[in-house]
Amino acid sequence: MTFIGIDVGTGSARAGVFDERGTLLAASGREITMWRPRPGWAQQSSADIWESICAAVREAVAASGVRPEEVAGLGFDATCSLVLADAADRPVSIGPEGAAGQDVIVWMDHRALSDAEEINAIGGAPLRHVGEVISPEMQMPKLRWLQREMPHRFARAAHLWDLPDWLVWRACGSRARSLCSLVCKWTYLGHLGLEGEGWDDDFLSTIGLDALTGPEGHARIGTEIATPGTRLGGLTALAAAELGLPEGIAVGASLIDAYAGALGTLGAGAAQSLAMIAGTSTCHIAVTAEPAYVPGVWGPYFGALLPGLWVNEGGQSAAGALIDALLARHGAYPSLRAEALAAGRHPATLLDARLSEMAEDTATLTRSRHVQPDAHGNRSPLAAPWRRGGIDGITLDTGRDDLALDYLATLQALAYGTRHILEEMRAAGAAIDSIVVSGGLAKNALYLRETADACGVPVIVPEAREPVLLGSAMLGAVAAGAQRSLAEAMRAMAPAVEEIAPRGGAIAAYHDAKYRVFRRMQADHAAYREIMAAG
Repeated sequence: MTFIGIDVGTGSARAGVFDERGTLLAASGREITMWRPRPGWAQQSSADIWESICAAVREAVAASGVRPEEVAGLGFDATCSLVLADAADRPVSIGPEGAAGQDVIVWMDHRALSDAEEINAIGGAPLRHVGEVISPEMQMPKLRWLQREMPHRFARAAHLWDLPDWLVWRACGSRARSLCSLVCKWTYLGHLGLEGEGWDDDFLSTIGLDALTGPEGHARIGTEIATPGTRLGGLTALAAAELGLPEGIAVGASLIDAYAGALGTLGAGAAQSLAMIAGTSTCHIAVTAEPAYVPGVWGPYFGALLPGLWVNEGGQSAAGALIDALLARHGAYPSLRAEALAAGRHPATLLDARLSEMAEDTATLTRSRHVQPDAHGNRSPLAAPWRRGGIDGITLDTGRDDLALDYLATLQALAYGTRHILEEMRAAGAAIDSIVVSGGLAKNALYLRETADACGVPVIVPEAREPVLLGSAMLGAVAAGAQRSLAEAMRAMAPAVEEIAPRGGAIAAYHDAKYRVFRRMQADHAAYREIMAAG
């Protein structure tokens, strides 16, 4: 018996075939297209995403050697992007010129920044479950923006989906929504029930979204709600033909991609570890038995990952994206990139090698180079999407060694951002003694080392490849009845791990000093904004 996990990230759709022990048999991926028609906007096409999924699934199954009839269940995870469809399930364009097919507002789209600020000024009970500050990356600010700026298209959108839920509908026809998506991105209060009781109509009316209140309004955003992994149906004949699989295969309720990563990495020790899913952005997920209210950190979310447990989610809006952007800005990058392409390597690996040549212990090379990593705002714990990044300590050097210092200082800055989130979660009562890392940056050894040393806790990395895909495959295993619960699936299918212990002594003292600089830079940035606002 095998299971397929399907993951839709910011730039690609991937599929992995797993056996009952959680062993990856084969995986494949396809890029998906993103359009950026205006600054701060990011759009995709649900049709393009589905086509990429179908190709990835067919390729993964063929490479695995598994017969399609041996696949028992499917699970989906995806970014928390917004999908619009009309009453006939046709895409509703969200582009400025009504571009056909562009019906997805990507999670990282910040067009609703002012709407988020206005909602925060208005306030409301659901904000207590998003760290008191709603983000423009969540759905209610985006929907408020659409209602005002594109009223006809907003009115046409009979179905307003989180992308993971839309994928499940496309696969099996179920209009149920995952509790994960609704509590994390739609202000649904999951502890109040699974039949729509968690919608706060007073809040929706107060922020100007009366169109989403009452039975008709709730029908657009979800009245049937399922816990992750619940069997929502079998593959339809159409979806089965497109995916190259038999009709009727079990499809489980979905997860947001970061939560699939948490599921695939935490294993049995969920209550003591911080799951860090580090890719284009970074999500920091902590599971607790009791709700923890952490200012500037999303949650507590009831049942978003495991039934009966609460989740807090911190994050960095740009991680891998920040590294890529800072590298690309430097004058030494074109030659570095050309050399890396010729060698079939990632540019970062060449910088890692150069840093090792520059000093026996690379960490201390950045004593005079400091990075403020909030290039796309600060998601947590400052909850300030208006913040921007910066570099302190630049020189006239434009060579590769200077680029290497920028790169190292950026990795360290991301680690200090994680430390800041970790400190705030602990202060609110979350017992965290380690960090479990998955996602693309889990393959970057220097990033892992700097995170362990900067945060002062062990960093644990799954030895198995593709833990995010594994988390989605666990959804399929539970939906198929092969595992009785997600908790059992985590224990039965969890991968082996390797541990990176933090270094103490002089290295710890060095990071403590740089962390103080990091926090001072945050304070200074806010002061600069006040000065310019008054000028």
